[in-house]
Amino acid sequence: MAVPDLGDLSSFMRVADAGGFRAAAQRHGISASSLSDAVQRLEQAVGVRLFNRTTRSVVPTEAGQRLLDRVRPALAEITVAYEGVTQDGEPGGTLKLDVPGVVARHILPPIAAAFLTAHPRIQLEISVTDGLVDVMAAGCVAGIRYGEHIAADMMAVPIGPRRQRYVGVASPAYLAAHGTPHHPAELATHVGIGHLFPSGRVSDWEFERNGERIKVKPQGRLTTGSSDIQIAAAVAGHGILFAFEEFVAPHIQRGELTVLLSNWPQEFDGPRIYFPRSHRRDPALAAFLRFIKAP
Repeated sequence: MAVPDLGDLSSFMRVADAGGFRAAAQRHGISASSLSDAVQRLEQAVGVRLFNRTTRSVVPTEAGQRLLDRVRPALAEITVAYEGVTQDGEPGGTLKLDVPGVVARHILPPIAAAFLTAHPRIQLEISVTDGLVDVMAAGCVAGIRYGEHIAADMMAVPIGPRRQRYVGVASPAYLAAHGTPHHPAELATHVGIGHLFPSGRVSDWEFERNGERIKVKPQGRLTTGSSDIQIAAAVAGHGILFAFEEFVAPHIQRGELTVLLSNWPQEFDGPRIYFPRSHRRDPALAAFLRFIKAP
């Protein structure tokens, strides 16, 4: 079997990460035909088909995925070695992340800005998705999610606050008209503003204290995945809302919303950046992990 060209291996990885030849060409500023030629040469060299191609997608075959899993860390090692003798070892490349809305709005902005200043040769691509994402299929190097949404086979590192919480809020006008609940069980008789996930599932309100567990399904006229619409409705008096404290804090400070059931705290671990083990030597990701771990 002929020894494959490193450039062809790199092109193969770029197409796999982008999910297609055209997307990879646009991302890296090269022609789709050159990428196609590189993959064809690589398939001839290894003697097997590496991609299943349709009009809508380009997905690695089983053999292609095995090769990708082996090639990715090897190419990362080569990049690290190269950068060790150029630019004083300053890492480069593109770090593509997928993050949920609360992280994009309240946690990542100062981190991303400071990281770009500290590493001028690294580019950041950050997509915002509130649903679950297969980071490999999306062509991302890593993602940021909360613990319950991270697969057990992923590596994960905390980023941002170590603890966060949801708070229940309602407008003074709503509470004047409907009364103030003092126990979670009373929420069943109130109007709730529901949170709709991209999967179509509506989030329940869950509480636990001193061994007592209570789950309430919000009942109301509004269910949405938009925090902006939820908060506007709550401020207008259309029901009780449970949301990230960061989202509603300004409205609480202005007196537009009142905190409810503060003696039933809904605290949870903060977000973590997660990635496949094979990505851990990616130079841009490694630099980002060092940055967020630094004191």
